[in-house]
Amino acid sequence: MIDFFRKYKFFAIFLLILSAIIITVIYQIMIPKKFLKIYQPADVSAELVDTTLHYVKKYHTIADFNLTNQNGKFITQENYRDKIYVADFFFTTCQTICPIMTDNMAQLQKNLKDDDEVLLLSHTVTPEIDSVAQLKKYALEKGVNDAKWNLVTGDKKEIYDLARKSYLVAKDVPYSENDLVHTENFVLVDKKKRIRGFYDGTDSAAIEKLLEDIQILKMEE
Repeated sequence: MIDFFRKYKFFAIFLLILSAIIITVIYQIMIPKKFLKIYQPADVSAELVDTTLHYVKKYHTIADFNLTNQNGKFITQENYRDKIYVADFFFTTCQTICPIMTDNMAQLQKNLKDDDEVLLLSHTVTPEIDSVAQLKKYALEKGVNDAKWNLVTGDKKEIYDLARKSYLVAKDVPYSENDLVHTENFVLVDKKKRIRGFYDGTDSAAIEKLLEDIQILKMEE
């Protein structure tokens, strides 16, 4: 018996390794692959969506835009082509939720600093105050990496339309060019300009979930 095992021990080791590989492969196949939801306007609270979109259930994407960043550079969808990105709305003089949101966006920047596939985009909701110079000052204070994170200003109606009609993150009180209440939401956008998640930009646990979902989205794409 001992001689038998000595004779075939390498074959037995090979079978053992092969069995382990087969079991691992079967286990991986059986585990369902994770996919993130594709959000449509109809999935979001009505108060955050323009009335023209309340019943839209498919094909929603982020509209094209033409805004200006902290360096005076025009920023469009082309700057985010083939990128995953996280978007939010803020203003530099905000003393409530915005500082927390900006700190958490900075944390995202730190965690994703070596990931060229993911970018950040913050829109001011007070473009009449947040000029390019003001955004640059704010960017320097917050340690913004220009290659990773754009703070953008521009036409107020365009920004407000983006918030209400594209990213679905602003309240109508009522909606007008001079009256919009942005939320604390961070929005995860995929490479096809679709919304894949909403996250509380003031909650550290939500930021961790966002980082996890970015990795899921990268595997999906």
